[in-house]
Amino acid sequence: MKQYLELVRHVLDKGETKCDRTGTGTLSVFGYQMRFDLREGFPIVTTKKVLFDAVVWELLWFLRGSTNINDDLKAHTPIWNAWADENGELGPVYGYQWRKWERFAWDAKLKAYRQEHVDQIAQAIDMIKHKPDSRRIIVSAWNVSDIDRMALPPCHAFFQFYVIDGHLDCQLYQRSADIALGVPFNISSYALLLSMVACECGLKPRYFVHTLGDAHIYLNHVEGLKVQLQRAPRALPALELVNKPVLAYRFEDIRLVGYEHDPFIKFPIAV
Repeated sequence: MKQYLELVRHVLDKGETKCDRTGTGTLSVFGYQMRFDLREGFPIVTTKKVLFDAVVWELLWFLRGSTNINDDLKAHTPIWNAWADENGELGPVYGYQWRKWERFAWDAKLKAYRQEHVDQIAQAIDMIKHKPDSRRIIVSAWNVSDIDRMALPPCHAFFQFYVIDGHLDCQLYQRSADIALGVPFNISSYALLLSMVACECGLKPRYFVHTLGDAHIYLNHVEGLKVQLQRAPRALPALELVNKPVLAYRFEDIRLVGYEHDPFIKFPIAV
């Protein structure tokens, strides 16, 4: 995971001081890209422990279209607790947009518009299988009409699949990237999603391309990241998946083998 450490060094060296919504303050760089080759191993940060179980639970939660932390997520990862309301609800966040994007279609019989939902994940998988050369295999969480209803607007906002020579690639655009806490989690989450989709579609997962907009280090994360930079990356682990449809995956169908890492580093969450 040298790519991640290079990102950390780049922002520490080149980042500009910038105010932010949380009032914490950041070092920030606008525009950065990393490329991970999944044929070399599963991309997960090894210079600190990343809670892979939490990565899996959250991704499965998204894929179910869930938006409430009491729907399994609360029991396994507290990531979303700070933004949920008293009932555990977050509004139409990632899972809702991925699986239930709202649209209004004209009904000729009724001579009126009726509400429908678009399952973007199912649609993307169908296109990979039947229109693999399409440049429109895209899933977006950035629904402008729903932003005000979301507890937190999507940081990882938009991703695209690319099929070539029996391989599947995925590129993510992340508008806001918390380098210490969020980015390691996002790398593994989208590498996992890429692997699951490739498995269902009979393809080999290849490149995960991670494009960052506002790539930032919170000022209270600087010292922890300096500790991390003193550690040497370890060999990457392997991912084992049961061969089944993406939307049918359960936690026990996903296994990370040989993950060796340095000790956990605790970073405060900026809310």
